[in-house]
Amino acid sequence: MKMQQFLQFLTQQLTHWRRQYKGLRRKGKLMRNPKSKSHRRELLRTIVKNIILFFSKTNDKSCRRKQETALKLKAKLVKTKRSIYKVCLDWVHEQRSLVILVIAILSLTGILGQKLYNQTQLKVGHPAPQTIIAPYTTSIEDRKETEAERKAVSKSSLQVLMLDSRMNEQINENLQKFLDDSNEIRVVAGAFPFFDPVVLSISTQRYLRSCPDLEWQALLLAVENSKNQQKKGTGRTAISSRPSSIAPNQERQPHTTPTPEKTRVDFSQNTDFTQAVAELESYRLTTSEKNLSLLIAQISRTRKRYTQATAKLLQLETVTPEAVYEESLLLDLSDVEWEKTQRGIHQSAERILTQGIPQGLPKNILQDAVSLQLQSFVPESAEPLAKNLLVAVLKPNLQEDEEQTRENAKKAAAGVSPVMVKFRDGEVIVKKGVQITAWDFDVLEHYHLVHREVKWQELVKLAGVIAIAISIFVWVERHIDYELRQRDRLLVLLLTLSVPGLVPMGLPYTTWSALGLLLGSFYGPTLGLTVVGLLLPILLLLPILGISLDMSKAALLAGAGGAILGSYVAQRLRSREELALLGVAIALTQGSIYLVVKILIGQAFASTWYIVLREAGFFALSGLGWSVVALGLSPYLEKVFDLVTPIRLAELANPNRPLLKRLATETPGTFQHTLFVATLAEAAAKKLGCNVELVRAGTLYHDIGKMHDPLGFIENQMGGPNKHDTEIKDPWKSAEIIKKHVTEGVVMSRKHLLPTAIQAFIPEHQGTMLIAYFHHQAQQMAQEDPSLTVDDADFRYDGPIPQSRETGIVMLADSCEAALRSLQASTSAKHQGDKRSLKDVSPEQALAMLNNILRAKWQDNQLVDSGLKREDMSQIAQIFVDVWQQFHHKRIAYPKLKASGTARNS
Repeated sequence: MKMQQFLQFLTQQLTHWRRQYKGLRRKGKLMRNPKSKSHRRELLRTIVKNIILFFSKTNDKSCRRKQETALKLKAKLVKTKRSIYKVCLDWVHEQRSLVILVIAILSLTGILGQKLYNQTQLKVGHPAPQTIIAPYTTSIEDRKETEAERKAVSKSSLQVLMLDSRMNEQINENLQKFLDDSNEIRVVAGAFPFFDPVVLSISTQRYLRSCPDLEWQALLLAVENSKNQQKKGTGRTAISSRPSSIAPNQERQPHTTPTPEKTRVDFSQNTDFTQAVAELESYRLTTSEKNLSLLIAQISRTRKRYTQATAKLLQLETVTPEAVYEESLLLDLSDVEWEKTQRGIHQSAERILTQGIPQGLPKNILQDAVSLQLQSFVPESAEPLAKNLLVAVLKPNLQEDEEQTRENAKKAAAGVSPVMVKFRDGEVIVKKGVQITAWDFDVLEHYHLVHREVKWQELVKLAGVIAIAISIFVWVERHIDYELRQRDRLLVLLLTLSVPGLVPMGLPYTTWSALGLLLGSFYGPTLGLTVVGLLLPILLLLPILGISLDMSKAALLAGAGGAILGSYVAQRLRSREELALLGVAIALTQGSIYLVVKILIGQAFASTWYIVLREAGFFALSGLGWSVVALGLSPYLEKVFDLVTPIRLAELANPNRPLLKRLATETPGTFQHTLFVATLAEAAAKKLGCNVELVRAGTLYHDIGKMHDPLGFIENQMGGPNKHDTEIKDPWKSAEIIKKHVTEGVVMSRKHLLPTAIQAFIPEHQGTMLIAYFHHQAQQMAQEDPSLTVDDADFRYDGPIPQSRETGIVMLADSCEAALRSLQASTSAKHQGDKRSLKDVSPEQALAMLNNILRAKWQDNQLVDSGLKREDMSQIAQIFVDVWQQFHHKRIAYPKLKASGTARNS
């Protein structure tokens, strides 16, 4: 039972809501009412509430009556609110110009004067108007001191270092190069020791290889004398003659011949010399004379190689900046010692590089570290050489780890506690007449003693300046040919607000170039220059009104210069590529003006000249960037605000557009008619100073409605039967078909989202003209049948009549095209020898005929709203005749060929 009552109640509610919904939809208010969604939500809430109440109190009929009453009251209230809302909307629509004016003044004042909303009565640097004391005890953070301490801790935090792998690779490469050079020199010197150390000790071999030639010759003579003494039986070996005047360690001399007897020197005091002689004599006693001779020859060869290696070593020392080879230790080491030394050098370098060498390490500390490492890895005799080599190649290989150092600094700074200053109740914060410091201001701000206020007087002054600027803009708007719609005024306002709107964000590179380029492209140079010329003085006057602007005057002048160039040139361009080049020109202009202004005020010659050049480059890049943004936004703005620019008109006039391709394919006769009308209208528009691109594009689309019934128009019948004479035979129906090409054309244009300016050509090119041919047929039928009544309204187009000079010109061109085409057919027939044509039509006759047509249009009041004047009619007629003559000039009459000749040529 409960379920049945619930379903019955729910059915009644749904029926009520469905009726209410249909009523609103018939009145057309449901979709237009922005509160319809909230109304639906309210109804949904009511349904849920009724369901809950129904289940809780199903049998209480009085409760249901209360619910129904409440629902009716709520519907009545919603209806009343909707009526009030509709009245408000109607008033706003009627006063939309005033509304946009108020919005413009308020928005510009609000953005430009945003610093006037929250001004403080007390300011830093100004004297205090009275002595201000602390109202209660509290502790206040000294942000300045806290920040200073945190910065100090951040700077003193430990620097985190990391190994530089590239530097390690470079050090290893340099080290290996030194070792490779050393190996090459040792290869030249030959193996060492070069003989059995049992026979000749290492020290003796080192001496024999490196001793001067004079000592070597004396040594050979001593060995020879010892041999002779032994043969004579004496047991003493004479090895000297005269006292030596040459020190044992004298400079090495070139190889010479054996020393004569009179130049002999005494080397008996040289222990290396005596030891070498003794070891050679001992070897002679234990072996044959032949082996001794072979040993002496081997020593001589080794000495020569040693001399070559020494020369190469001296040459290498001259090209090596580091003193690596100062001592001849490289050649004194044995092969085993050298191998061990190389390994030790590599191991020591690896250890030192792994530990890391920081920047600024003193050289003596590095030398000590190298010496300490080499003690464990290289022979003692090779330590000086290895030390010199490592000190020469080792470089600092530690670099700062910026990220980790920054993190450490942040952690250290975060660990610093805020510096708190305690103020007691009644303590003086600032005395009367004393300048308020930043710290005093912070304390007053903490105690909420800094009273803030809105500078209404400055805001009113700013609003007055803006109102004067807007009045100038309105005056300029009324004196230009372009009539702005409300949406155009709104777009101009939005573009203008973009310039000061970015300044509070701290962005000095604002949208000047985009403003000039878009305004110039959309509305022409006059309007664009007006907006830029009014906005620049307002921005320059802001400091006088007490508003600090976060932009320099050089930046303002540079941006305005680029905007002026864009406004002046943009509408002359006919392609996106040309607009892109204009963006480059705007960028160069902005950068150049900024640099010139800085030069004039003397900042470019200061020590910060490079900063000026950098800023000029940034202004140039910003001009280019905003130009690119403007180019990207322009197609969307054209669509949203229904704008027609020369570039968009050129794109719409492209014959490859889908609608025009259909027109050429489905109605070829209409397409040819359209092209001729476009030619006539363009010539007239150019002569009268109208928008030629708009006339061209509008003419191409003015007859697209004929595609709904191509054969209903004679130009598409291609010589076939006329359906109006063979099938329809009813002038009223035929007139409806002819009139329908206007209504269908409007539908097609809206479907393909053509601009409103283009759509206007479709109904206005016909205006409210009479369809004379079928009107005449209807009159004839009415004369024969008195029951028929002819109403002129049935045979007139619905209009409206042309509302601009462009659509008026197209109406005249469309009306004259058929007449000129008939003249074309007549002259063509004459030139082809058609006897039905009596003579060529003269330009005077064609002009008289067109003047009659245009006079009829004028007298029919079709052009009263177009802006065309009576004296323009004769000028337009003359232009049409001139175009007709250019297309259909006289041709040469070729002589007729004889039949035989024709047969031969064919």
